[in-house]
Amino acid sequence: MTVAFDDGQSFTFSAELLRVTSPSAEVQGHSEAERKTVGGKRNVAILSVDAVGNYAVRIGFDDMHNTGIYSWTFLHDLGINAELRFQNYLDDLAAKGLSRDKPGVR
Repeated sequence: MTVAFDDGQSFTFSAELLRVTSPSAEVQGHSEAERKTVGGKRNVAILSVDAVGNYAVRIGFDDMHNTGIYSWTFLHDLGINAELRFQNYLDDLAAKGLSRDKPGVR
């Protein structure tokens, strides 16, 4: 998915990155201690993108996850930090014995 911003910046996101960094409580929890690492999402696909007012979009994925509301601010920050966020995800997977190809949550 590609998102262009008024400041001229444009970011292309993989469905996997969007899914594993979902701002939903299901993934992020209500504190850093509750944050979940979600494995098995290498081939996840986006099924829908729906506007939430003027400030965000809700993304529906083919694993039926659709509770994250991605604000434009969140997506801009994710775009700027995508490489670091994805590397952190890979590091979390390894530390928790999870895989990009096999479902699992820790």
